[in-house]
Amino acid sequence: MPRSLVLILDFGSQYTQLIARRVRELGVYSEIVPGTAPAGEIAARKPGALILSGSPASGYRAEAPLPDPGIYALEKPLLGICYGFQATAQLMGGQVEKAERAEYGTATFVRDRASPLFEGVPKRFRAWMSHGDEVRALGPGWTRVAHTSSCAFAAAMHERHPFHLIQFHPEVAHTPHGRRVLSNFLFGIAHLRGGWSMRGFLRQAVTEIRTRVGEGHVLCGLSGGVDSSVVATLCHRAVGERLWCVLVDHGLLRRGEAEEVRRELGEKRGLKLTVVDARARFLERLAGVEDPERKRKIIGEEFIRVFEEEAKKLGPVEFLAQGTLYPDVIESASAGWGAQVIKSHHNVGGLPERMHLKLVEPLRSLFKDEVRELGRALGLPDALVDRHPFPGPGLAVRILGAVNEPDLDVLRRADAIYIEELRRAKWYARTWQAFAVLLPVHSVGVKGDERSYERVVALRAVDSSDGMTADWTRLPHGLLARVASRIANEVRGVNRVVFDCTSKPPATIEWE
Repeated sequence: MPRSLVLILDFGSQYTQLIARRVRELGVYSEIVPGTAPAGEIAARKPGALILSGSPASGYRAEAPLPDPGIYALEKPLLGICYGFQATAQLMGGQVEKAERAEYGTATFVRDRASPLFEGVPKRFRAWMSHGDEVRALGPGWTRVAHTSSCAFAAAMHERHPFHLIQFHPEVAHTPHGRRVLSNFLFGIAHLRGGWSMRGFLRQAVTEIRTRVGEGHVLCGLSGGVDSSVVATLCHRAVGERLWCVLVDHGLLRRGEAEEVRRELGEKRGLKLTVVDARARFLERLAGVEDPERKRKIIGEEFIRVFEEEAKKLGPVEFLAQGTLYPDVIESASAGWGAQVIKSHHNVGGLPERMHLKLVEPLRSLFKDEVRELGRALGLPDALVDRHPFPGPGLAVRILGAVNEPDLDVLRRADAIYIEELRRAKWYARTWQAFAVLLPVHSVGVKGDERSYERVVALRAVDSSDGMTADWTRLPHGLLARVASRIANEVRGVNRVVFDCTSKPPATIEWE
């Protein structure tokens, strides 16, 4: 049987890592490589199959990234998705042009002939399209397999080689039969072995950390969130007593968070933990700064400076371990060709260019739900694994505008009430992420028969599995009424509470 490794050639699609994740969910190990990687490098990895991703590029433009034509001579089973379809068709004698009618969203996919890629899949089904270009003609040896109302070539297959091309995205949840299509490719066409699991990833990650660190020492930035908790536990398993954990109390944490982290991870789990009180220096640097990108950059830089100072105190520390996840990388435009900057994440775009510690980022290829699975494989308790995500810049990106201590106090109180009521109503575990945001506006209200002119708090609650997309949580009206009433009555300086019912996209989960 071929080796069970799938290489995904990344041409800059926002969905590239999602393809990798779907392949791993089917039990086959996958890795991402640049779409333009030389065929020799790809062959050296001895993959069992190749998948070519989508891209924001147009293959017929001179600057477009194209795969090395030599990959087709490797005779590896190949699946081209969207741009991967177009690039392959173009390189193998076909014609690609701008579509007369672009397709964005669901379309009805209609199969014209049998194909092993669509074994067990209905002849007609809804599929997610996202393309402004299309294949107008196929090269020699290729056969059309399917169409949509706007796309004459929605799928194609080669007559002699195990090459299959599809215009739709099987990796997204909006394509109901996408999982079956990928499964058919992996097992029916490429004949790969399954069996890869998160426990397998755990063993590999421990080995990679040991290889990277050698006999060195690691400093782990610990926030108490699931990402940093998993990284700390993983690094502790890899290097043992050569790990030091540092919690930077930058004054932007939630209420009681520093004490909770010290108790749960320091005292109960035995990690060597230092809590650094850096509240004054962070708030001083953030004074008067309103632009969210500047806030993120300042916080990221100051974090590293604190870590470097602590590393000098602790001894010969050469490495900094971080809980960077793949959505952070994507939104900070580090994913591949043409990826768009959404926002600079604390662990990625927020890092200073000159840094004296080498990074260890074992979660960089994982999504949030995979990190939770890894946490369980490490034996972490549900209380840590199931905590809602919390941004690296903390409450600084949940205060719209300049950050100051009085506003932080208002937001902490409001957020604590919200989370308390969610837990009491048994909705905390049913919501992927929930938090309060302090808005930079005042509104007129009435308190004690007197006019008030006070701040507005927005409540956010979303359902998601990986942070790439999210829908707002339909919380019960009674729960929202209790939260709003308590915040308006118990938090001094707030007289209005609103609820954010916007999905991602078009919004992001955080407001900044």
